[in-house]
Amino acid sequence: MHPLLVKIIDTPQFQRLRHIKQLSFGYWVYPGACHNRFEHSLGVCHLAGELAKTLRESQPELNITKEDILCVQIAGLCHDLGHGPFSHLYDDLLKEVCKNADKMDLKHETRSVKMFEHLVEDTENKLKPVMEEHDLKEDDRKFISELIQGLDENSNVNFNILSAPQGSRGPGKKFLYDIVANSRNGVDVDKWDYLARDCYYLGVQNNFDYRRFLRFARVCSVDGEMQICTRDKEAQNLYDMFATRKSLHCKAFQHRVVNVIKIMVIDALKKADDFVEIAGSGGKKFSITKAISDMEAYTKLTDHIFEQILYSSKEELKDSKEILMKIVKHQHYKFVGQIFLETEKKPLAVAIGYGKKKKNLINGFNFYSKDDPKKAKRIELDQVNEFLKTPKCHIKCLNAALGFLMNSKHTETTDNPPNLS
Repeated sequence: MHPLLVKIIDTPQFQRLRHIKQLSFGYWVYPGACHNRFEHSLGVCHLAGELAKTLRESQPELNITKEDILCVQIAGLCHDLGHGPFSHLYDDLLKEVCKNADKMDLKHETRSVKMFEHLVEDTENKLKPVMEEHDLKEDDRKFISELIQGLDENSNVNFNILSAPQGSRGPGKKFLYDIVANSRNGVDVDKWDYLARDCYYLGVQNNFDYRRFLRFARVCSVDGEMQICTRDKEAQNLYDMFATRKSLHCKAFQHRVVNVIKIMVIDALKKADDFVEIAGSGGKKFSITKAISDMEAYTKLTDHIFEQILYSSKEELKDSKEILMKIVKHQHYKFVGQIFLETEKKPLAVAIGYGKKKKNLINGFNFYSKDDPKKAKRIELDQVNEFLKTPKCHIKCLNAALGFLMNSKHTETTDNPPNLS
């Protein structure tokens, strides 16, 4: 890795990620899921650099500089610095505890930006001289923060003032914002890494091949805006990406026991919030939820809070300890029934989707064809369906195989196999 990346990794703010489980309490259901945010961040950093370098090599006219690539790598490395204990569980805790939570920005990306800025400003890390040594200026730091935060419809980024030592990051480089945190269509290296990594540690099949995406990635002009596109024949690969995401949610992320433990831990942390003190800047003390206002205190807040409460001798933490001990002893909350309010006409259905609700999964992504690699285009759902139709010869083979399994009279050469439609 680049020397500056190593320098960032060797800071307390980044090393903290070693103690935050990637899948939170998924580890209590799947013992193999023991990976942490630390290695995930290394993976995202690597993939971000690979995608940026691929684009630079295949399209020199984009003028992607070494500073651009380094900024994208740093953003990938630091994109999860803001996660609290047990990853996304901490975000849910904040929403329940913080007053006016609906008016507050409680996204972990915002805290990641704050932690990155704290990491750079911390004089003990001595990062500023190293960044200057590698030609990263104040504008580059701002660029990195914006890459971590990601762009959405409410983002107000003036691309004309984001300058790099070698040229300007004007509108022609807006595609760089889609590498780490892509709010436009959800296709980014953060997702690539966690799909591959989570599948590996959970033992779930990953059907998405990010290597193929890297091979065919290309920047094209879409309505006057430069966007990352891929070959039209890669539509199925992107569908596989969203399908793998859904599979992980069904099998692990939203597992019944994982959700039960999550509810129990939130209950325990809510009861313990006012009685756990975390030392922050200037010697001030912060509670579990208020530590987000001080990055020095937040640096000390990791999954270790579970054991800190579990083995505490404080009488005020008695109720929290009892809940956590029930988790340890596998005495989980039980489902005892449900009551439908009179205002409800029918039960509410809980469905796990592909991340795009009812929209076509790849509707926000653009493709190019082999014949015209400079022209971007959308692929409609009916076009994909037509493209993915199983050849008739394959259907005949499948029908014959199914018929053989269902009825010993059928063989692979039968003239009247059962209909698979």
